[in-house]
Amino acid sequence: MVGYGFMGAAHSQGWRVAPRFFDLPATPTMDILVGRNAEAVSAAADKWGWAETATDWREVIARDDVDVIDIVTPGDSHAEIAIAALEAGKHVLCEKPLANSVEEARLMADAAAHAAERGVYAMVGFTYRRVPAATFARDLVAAGRLGEIYQVRASYLQDWLIDPEAPLAWRLQKHLAGSGALGDIGAHAVDLAQYVTGSSLASVSGTIDTIIRERPLAENAHGLSATASTERGEVTVDDIALFTGRFESGVLGSFEATRFSTGRKNALRLEVSGSKGALSFDLENLNSLEFYDATLPAGTQGFSTIQVTEPEHPYIAAWWPAGHTLGYEHGFAHQAKDFVEAVAAGSQPTPSFADGLQVQQVLAAVESSSDSGSAWTNVTDQK
Repeated sequence: MVGYGFMGAAHSQGWRVAPRFFDLPATPTMDILVGRNAEAVSAAADKWGWAETATDWREVIARDDVDVIDIVTPGDSHAEIAIAALEAGKHVLCEKPLANSVEEARLMADAAAHAAERGVYAMVGFTYRRVPAATFARDLVAAGRLGEIYQVRASYLQDWLIDPEAPLAWRLQKHLAGSGALGDIGAHAVDLAQYVTGSSLASVSGTIDTIIRERPLAENAHGLSATASTERGEVTVDDIALFTGRFESGVLGSFEATRFSTGRKNALRLEVSGSKGALSFDLENLNSLEFYDATLPAGTQGFSTIQVTEPEHPYIAAWWPAGHTLGYEHGFAHQAKDFVEAVAAGSQPTPSFADGLQVQQVLAAVESSSDSGSAWTNVTDQK
């Protein structure tokens, strides 16, 4: 695994736990953790259970005893590492968003397509697909329980940047992160809406803005936290993104991504309305799904809460007795499970790098639309 910050901890938990709860066709071993700071990466490896460490990912990719490269670095290094790994015959799991630009994402998708011809596979880590309630929402839509889809509403709300003196972490610098709230969390809202409805966005109209344009430079940064220095720097990414999208199915959707929604900590929300019913999901209440059955008699209609903790629900049978809830970290175990099963079967794991490229095109289209005064912009036109 290359990288050892916030996502490094989450991915480590997934790799460590998945083979202990699921009967996998191959057992992943946590061999090497890679980071530029030898002391820090060694401490992380000891904490999370990695066998050894390295400070150069190129040397690790060249090793014959490494089968999988997991990339949890900032977006500016995704393309270089992933393409090199695929060319070396390593399967790749890469955190979202896939890259910092459509151009980079396309190079990665092309490399993944060529590698797949040799039985080498790549997957992008849109982990929230694998929250059981979100997967179950997809299943309900696919089964026709909502009928014809009429409207989609998706948002991802956080507030960790509302303090104007919060340090200028890497996620606030475009050359490292690619974009701000739009790419960091808006990508999740886009992917989840497309995944659950089974339809991709074709065009968008949106606006992005930066609320706090200057912050203290960061010292001793790790994950989402850092300490502030006395010097200041420019915020070069968006703080908020608001856009409307039309799906290929013709359905309209509304989207919001913000790290300035005071009081909201990690509220990824999705609501889908259809001719026969509706559903509503909120990551801050991740073990339940709100479902409305419009086919019931008028006097009995209303949103009901489904506790997605039964063995019949996606992934749940491997865990605890009914009613015993799961947490944020379980999605990463499900991600590891699905990745290992697909690779062992010689099949393409999803979401693929091609899927990641499509989301990257949506993000680029939103930025382009904002630059042009919110004009409707085609997703596939983004190069």
